[in-house]
Amino acid sequence: MYRVYGDMLSGNCYKIKLLMQWLGLEHEWIHVDIMASETHTDSFLSMNANAKIPVLELDTNQYLWESNAILNFLAEGTPYLPASGLPRARVLQWQFFEQYSHEPYIAVARYLNKYLGLPSDRVEEYHAKQTGGHKALTVMAQQLSQSPFLVGSSPTIADISLFAYTHVAHEGGFTLESYPSIQQWISRIKALPNYVEMSRENG
Repeated sequence: MYRVYGDMLSGNCYKIKLLMQWLGLEHEWIHVDIMASETHTDSFLSMNANAKIPVLELDTNQYLWESNAILNFLAEGTPYLPASGLPRARVLQWQFFEQYSHEPYIAVARYLNKYLGLPSDRVEEYHAKQTGGHKALTVMAQQLSQSPFLVGSSPTIADISLFAYTHVAHEGGFTLESYPSIQQWISRIKALPNYVEMSRENG
């Protein structure tokens, strides 16, 4: 049985929970409080020297970190990750997009507001994230106006990667009212079997 170290209110951790629910994977969820510096303890650093969640424990002294790497590992051989070729590359394309063009804006703005309470010395940074975040949402909306999911007609881990922070984008100041295709996609994701909400009660 897998063991996951994370926080269900973190989008990166929620990605792992959602895929595990879809796949019906038994696992133990161990809550890690990043605001209490629990990722900087010696025991945590022995699992991930980069001091970040989530971490997937495979077996004794075997750990995997970085959310999208964990998704790819768990999804191997399942319908949520194409076996090869261009379809698989498309999944990776959207996962790289999430890390470099989406998360630095939408996730960071949410962190500043939800986790830190938008401190006065970071308000300017918060507002500066809005342009980049809306650019990322526009790119997603264009794709989702052409296909029900990011890589065709079926959900993949590309959808999980981007759903995690997109469906709570309002917590970072991003309204989705101007992106009907994204709103419809969110509804499709939530309607899938074994969907689980982003809540610590589900951790």
